[in-house]
Amino acid sequence: MALEPGSRLGHDDVAALLGEGGMGQVWQATDTQLNRQVALKILPDAFAADPDRLARFQREAQVLASLNHPNIAATYGIEEAEGTRALVLELVKRPTIADRIARGPIPKAASSGHQPLTSDPELRPSANNNQFIFVLPE
Repeated sequence: MALEPGSRLGHDDVAALLGEGGMGQVWQATDTQLNRQVALKILPDAFAADPDRLARFQREAQVLASLNHPNIAATYGIEEAEGTRALVLELVKRPTIADRIARGPIPKAASSGHQPLTSDPELRPSANNNQFIFVLPE
């Protein structure tokens, strides 16, 4: 099932593509049962047919669901419809690290770990990942 703005996955109305990474796409959606904005991390069709990738996706969901920290997006559950699997996450609306870099050099204190950042645990070093690292208010 290919997602696009206006489509539906289970009880989630899909609104916009937020980004893409090695494990799939992240979409903004509205949870119509709880009337809240969520992020849907979609497992690509090619991975959904691979038992190892499916198991990894399930483990990621379980690990994320076990974490509770203000700098980690909450995990709400797993959604599956028409063969498409999605991890349903808290929608984090903050400037990304790419936005911050575009404003100019990051001060030394921030770049040495004093500036709190939050990120997706699946990140790998890549320019594409800047869309999933968020800068917390200073």
